[in-house]
Amino acid sequence: MKKIGVVLSGCGVFDGAEIHESVLTMLEILRQGATYECLAPNRPQHHVINHLTGEEMPENRNAMIEAARIARGDIKDLAEASAEDYDALILPGGFGAAKTLSDFAFAGADCQVDRDLVGLASAMADAAKPLGFVCIAPVMIPKIFGAGVQLTIGSDDATAAAITAMGGEHVDCPVDDFVVDEQHKIVSTPAYMLAGNPLEAEAGIKKLVAEVLRLTT
Repeated sequence: MKKIGVVLSGCGVFDGAEIHESVLTMLEILRQGATYECLAPNRPQHHVINHLTGEEMPENRNAMIEAARIARGDIKDLAEASAEDYDALILPGGFGAAKTLSDFAFAGADCQVDRDLVGLASAMADAAKPLGFVCIAPVMIPKIFGAGVQLTIGSDDATAAAITAMGGEHVDCPVDDFVVDEQHKIVSTPAYMLAGNPLEAEAGIKKLVAEVLRLTT
């Protein structure tokens, strides 16, 4: 049975992993006959947001401990993960991808990506294993894999411009579809960059998971 690493970044759309996207990704992996293991960085997330008010809260939280809420406690430190353990990786979105796994939310095209994620993703690519990126997570692709990779975050002009500035090739894409770079084995879908509800997010995530699994063969 194929095993997919699912990289989380906390718990909650505004400061961690997007919960709907994370759960839909795990559900689709199982539905399509594979299994998964959740991973997250074992360090403080950038900040904590009150999801009722949108205001920053005066406290600190650990990204892996928060992500364990989604994983029901079954989670592994990203720093301890090895490309040999997985057939593919998928990264759900949420602002944790742009605030903790990277600092894209603050630095834009000058962003940096978590070194453990870069190491794992690069090792996966070197082994010709596919990766899937959901929602805002694809902004990290040019920083991890270099210039020339095709990807999508949907159709947001400002974000697409930042991706282009980093050397990525952005492709506009509807919520229920995906973009695949066959050469690099990288798949992306807009999900909540465009989705208005879980059903709309599911449509693209379902296809992304299927494409990632196809690329493992």
